[in-house]
Amino acid sequence: MEHKLSPQTLCVQGGWQPKNGESRVLPIYQSTTFKYDTTEQMARLFDLEEAGFFYTRLQNPTTEAVAAKIAALEGGVGAVLTSSGQAAVFFAICNICEAGSHIVASSAIYGGTFNLLGVTLKKHGIDCTFVDPDAPAEEIAAAFRDNTRLLFGETIANPGMNVLDIEKFASVAHAHGVPLIVDNTFATPINCRPIEWGADIVVHSTTKYMDGHALVVGGAIIDSGNFDWDAHADKYPGLTTPDESYHGLVYTKKFGKLAYVTKATAQLMRDLGSTPSPFNSFLLNIGLETLHLRMRQHCSNAQAVAEYLNAHPKVAWVRYCGLKGDKYHQLAEKYLPNGSCGVLSFGVKGSREDAGRLMDSFRFISIVTHVADARTCVLHPASHTHRQLSDAQLIEAGVAPDLIRLSVGIEDPADIIADLEQALARL
Repeated sequence: MEHKLSPQTLCVQGGWQPKNGESRVLPIYQSTTFKYDTTEQMARLFDLEEAGFFYTRLQNPTTEAVAAKIAALEGGVGAVLTSSGQAAVFFAICNICEAGSHIVASSAIYGGTFNLLGVTLKKHGIDCTFVDPDAPAEEIAAAFRDNTRLLFGETIANPGMNVLDIEKFASVAHAHGVPLIVDNTFATPINCRPIEWGADIVVHSTTKYMDGHALVVGGAIIDSGNFDWDAHADKYPGLTTPDESYHGLVYTKKFGKLAYVTKATAQLMRDLGSTPSPFNSFLLNIGLETLHLRMRQHCSNAQAVAEYLNAHPKVAWVRYCGLKGDKYHQLAEKYLPNGSCGVLSFGVKGSREDAGRLMDSFRFISIVTHVADARTCVLHPASHTHRQLSDAQLIEAGVAPDLIRLSVGIEDPADIIADLEQALARL
């Protein structure tokens, strides 16, 4: 029996296996186009009769190698990289939805995704019902309609830090004959592999921990290959009926378990073009090589910081599933036994203005519109990333008005705590 490589080894070795005399490091194929000797060779590529590279908007050797690494890390059959995490979520949904479709989604999700599902997609005829992810399965199931095409959630919600009961969501989705899509950005495949718990499609903002250094924006869609599209052919005609733009090709018949990811590449990327640059894919790969090491330090540091804040008299509350008293600690022990992530949320005793004063008092902890890189940073979502939401929507999304999102980096934890200490002392 062939030995299966661990995620730690795949971070370093996955995706790129050079042949004799080739570059040991994944090269940057900085080219828009690729040469072929005959018209017939090029024609077969355009007809999807052969796999290969002909235009970087669709596929590129550098990007393809990184996609293969991420697919292996998540335990999927294939992956496609996008120019941003938002593009990944949009493509993942629109690959199987069209005008007239309906989505059920956890309400505890990133504000940009909440707005995409609740506002932008609605303008394109795709409706969404948000549900409390902590609700019983029966209550979540009640939100489904005849035209529901998928269920969506986040492994660890940004910024509410809710931990998703993936098995519960998967059972509801599959009982209704639809796939479960899980955003696994915060946990990363180092700490959770949603496919192993029943998720069918996984998405990432690779901008976060996968890159890990705040260098490049990017996204990824990983297909498990497990969902039987043909068994629900009436719901997914884009995959199970002829695509006239490829001479009547049927994706499920032609590509089997790779139908979903092939359609996302050959159709959506062709038409919408949210393509990562080869150089960005190269930088992402460098980040992935140390993902397993960095996640260990992020989680260790965040645990120490969460325990410090939880004991501080000026802190009203802390949300971090590593704390034994946290609402999601039990789910975290099930789905995230090796640690969750470096992000936590907390509130200080006082007003929203006090939260702002605290953030303005930090010395090296930076206020940035980002999260999940090597440097510790902080954000007040109600004032920043979620400011487009009403107070009612903020509460629905699990974002209290006083919530401060702290992304704990990989610096010395004693230095991070010292910066928090001097800032809290000023309140």
